[in-house]
Amino acid sequence: MIIESEQELNTLRECGRKLAGVLAEVKQAVRPGTSTKELDRIAEDEIKKAGGEPVFKGYQTRDDRCPFPAVLCVSINDEIVHGIPSEKRILREGEIVGLDIGMRWPVGNGLITDMAVTVPVEKIFDDAKKLLVVTEESLAKGIAILKAGARTGDLGNAIQSYLESYGFGVVRELVGHGVGKKLHEEPFVPNFGRRGAGKKFVEGEVIAIEPMATMSGNYAIRLDADGWTFKTADKSLAAHFEHTVIILKDSAEVLTRVR
Repeated sequence: MIIESEQELNTLRECGRKLAGVLAEVKQAVRPGTSTKELDRIAEDEIKKAGGEPVFKGYQTRDDRCPFPAVLCVSINDEIVHGIPSEKRILREGEIVGLDIGMRWPVGNGLITDMAVTVPVEKIFDDAKKLLVVTEESLAKGIAILKAGARTGDLGNAIQSYLESYGFGVVRELVGHGVGKKLHEEPFVPNFGRRGAGKKFVEGEVIAIEPMATMSGNYAIRLDADGWTFKTADKSLAAHFEHTVIILKDSAEVLTRVR
């Protein structure tokens, strides 16, 4: 969406602030022995406390696909995005867990923000820790080049070049997106690209940037039998980080950050 009023801007800022607080509470519950369904319950409870409503639960991308059944996407190890929470899926030490969440605030006629982090379950191997650190840093690298007039290729190149400099792969088939009035809006926001190419961002535009990186450097993916969960084709670890930002004249403002 393109921000059209100070009221819309303030609504998005508050939505992002509240969503960051929700995700912070979910992160606190990530420990060995916790089920991914319990994380989902916490997410739903915290969204309700915040005066918002979840936007993933019941989300449907096409008529022949079952709606997404949860508030929170929980993706473990080789799962890139859209993992479905389950009572049977119990977290174990050494795993990495992607937590992806979206919220409309206030309930009914509000606006939407979207964010994700990947976190360790207690102690993890150094190479997995490096994947998490570098993927999060790549998101910051991308945000740092944003301003009105920058192009999608500039953003994608900043993320891609940073990740590939460490030997990590950049997922091509899954991308970021516009957000605000709907969960997924134009434009598509790839995490790869060529400088000077692609659509120009305009002042007031709201986008969700979400680099997805693979440990092996291979960016091939596969869709699980559940119809939602995307995994790395070679079963290597994957990391995912996401912020919702507003394009400003000379920079970008991150909305989904704890303030």
